[in-house]
Amino acid sequence: MISVLDILEDTMVDGPGFRTSIYCAGCRHACPGCHNPQSWDFSGGHPMSTEQIMRIIEADPYANVTFTGGDPMYQPEGFAELARAIRERTTKDIWCFTGFTYETLLHNPRQRQLLELIDVLVDGPFIKSLRDESLLFRGSSNQRLIDVPASLKTGEVVLFHPDV
Repeated sequence: MISVLDILEDTMVDGPGFRTSIYCAGCRHACPGCHNPQSWDFSGGHPMSTEQIMRIIEADPYANVTFTGGDPMYQPEGFAELARAIRERTTKDIWCFTGFTYETLLHNPRQRQLLELIDVLVDGPFIKSLRDESLLFRGSSNQRLIDVPASLKTGEVVLFHPDV
């Protein structure tokens, strides 16, 4: 089960192309200037099963998937289960937004299981003083778009460059 605030279909702000974005409840980063502070409350969502979410994801054959919030890395088991279902049943790519850094996630076994199922990770906390509206798919210049499979393979961070 995942505590979900909302699921937005056919959004274009959470990664390239049309996406189904799963907004989860709960975040302890509490970044000043966060665009979604209502997502910080861990009790603010409603529980949804992998199967309930998959019905929504599979209903749109064209939209890829984004995990966001809140912070999905506070619910790594639920999102890992969902990511495995997406991998088994679709060809959709998976993006994930988190306030944790890639390097931190590598060293947390619970979070790493989810990390290993993601295509692109948008990492790092939003830092208001580094806000840059010209950046694609992130709010501040410290945040990175990381090609997770390539990074895991090489052992160093490989940045993702979207073709938008």
